[in-house]
Amino acid sequence: MNSNSPALIVPPPSTGGVATVSATNDIRGLKDPVQIPQGLSWWLWGGLLILAALIARKHLLRLLAKLFGAKAAKAPVVPPHVRAKRRLQAALGHIDDPRLFCFEVSETLRVYLEERFQLRAPERTTEEFLSELQTSSALNREQKQSLAEFLQSCDLVKFARFEPTESALRELHDAALRLVDETQFDPVSLSAQQQRQPVANR
Repeated sequence: MNSNSPALIVPPPSTGGVATVSATNDIRGLKDPVQIPQGLSWWLWGGLLILAALIARKHLLRLLAKLFGAKAAKAPVVPPHVRAKRRLQAALGHIDDPRLFCFEVSETLRVYLEERFQLRAPERTTEEFLSELQTSSALNREQKQSLAEFLQSCDLVKFARFEPTESALRELHDAALRLVDETQFDPVSLSAQQQRQPVANR
């Protein structure tokens, strides 16, 4: 043996010339090769996984809809006149502050008229709005006059620092409420009333 060899390889002990796994504690025997899907198999498995995920998502959404459906249901639509009356009632809490009170009642009436008749009231000045109102058939002549007086009285308090009495403020509140009451429903025409009346026996 060459003494210049860098390492000395010692063969494992053998039993009858064959090395055993238990005796050598060596690497275990090789397992059979695993088949790796190729070609269309990958697409098939991927499609099945996507389909399973979609089905699971659909069932999950149905379950969540059943559990939270009542809470997620849309709130019923509140008619404009109901919202206006609620805001007018709340405005009475500011009657000790005439400027804030007049702002609340006038803004409430402007928003109501826009929602009820599609009149562009909130973003316009009183003069602009009243000028447009003259060409509208939404209100009759008496209602237009009452609205003009109401808005002009509110403007005096909001911008001219006029200090009205509490009774005057309540009159403004009553005028706004009266206009909502008069216009909350579509007027019934005479022909419609006649159609509802039973025909008298001749």
